[in-house]
Amino acid sequence: MKLLFTDLDGTLLNNDSQVSPDTRTFLHDFLQAGNKLILSSGRPLLSILEVKENAGLTQPGIFLTCSNGTQIYDCDRACSIWEKRLSLSYVPYLQAQADNYGLHIQTYTADAIVSPAEDAEITYYRRKIHLPLLISPNLRDALTEGPFKMLAISLNDFDKLEAFRSSISDWAQNKVRTIYSNHMYLELFDWDAGKGNAVRFLCDYFHVPLSDAYAAGDADNDISMLAAAGTGIAMLNASEKVKQKADVITGLDNDHDGLAATMRQLLHI
Repeated sequence: MKLLFTDLDGTLLNNDSQVSPDTRTFLHDFLQAGNKLILSSGRPLLSILEVKENAGLTQPGIFLTCSNGTQIYDCDRACSIWEKRLSLSYVPYLQAQADNYGLHIQTYTADAIVSPAEDAEITYYRRKIHLPLLISPNLRDALTEGPFKMLAISLNDFDKLEAFRSSISDWAQNKVRTIYSNHMYLELFDWDAGKGNAVRFLCDYFHVPLSDAYAAGDADNDISMLAAAGTGIAMLNASEKVKQKADVITGLDNDHDGLAATMRQLLHI
């Protein structure tokens, strides 16, 4: 049995946020052979399920690593098999620190995005993430349990995100990981989560050696996943930082079935 952990945006999905017909054919063949597919994304659960449904991925053997490895979901059983949430007490602190830099920061309930305002950042974010929007000036007020993640967004000032990240770095040590999923999105999630830990958990869960795990991605939040898997695959369109950490770089980008072509080569199919 082989396990394929794949990021969505910039990796499995093309530039229209779709799974192309050729990539869909590869995934069907991969699953039919008795392997497992793990859709691994910074997106929350319901958003990944939407991608899965739109792609027609209805075969058994599909798992989801949601919100940067903070939730692992078994699609066949329709249940979570592992979760790691932020402490509720962290939410007001992180919102206050983000406010100091004039940054948008949001979080999530089980079925909605929670934003302090209906601003340009949340409008941009919801172009791809089609969850309901809940407005709560104080994010903590909308939550009944710790969220899987928070997300700071700056559409045109990366330095502001970096300043915020630096300001919380000492406090965040051993509590919260801060990793970019692109130059506008700074992900904040539990220190003991992450896509790499999800690789190790599922390999142990299936009694599959890490050498039989493949992981593909394009952004900083994918690096731990590429490092944990036996074969780490960077997309041709990946950042240079990701490419430096990979074992393999695809010959084609995400808009030209780069992952499917490379996996066929690696598996000799």
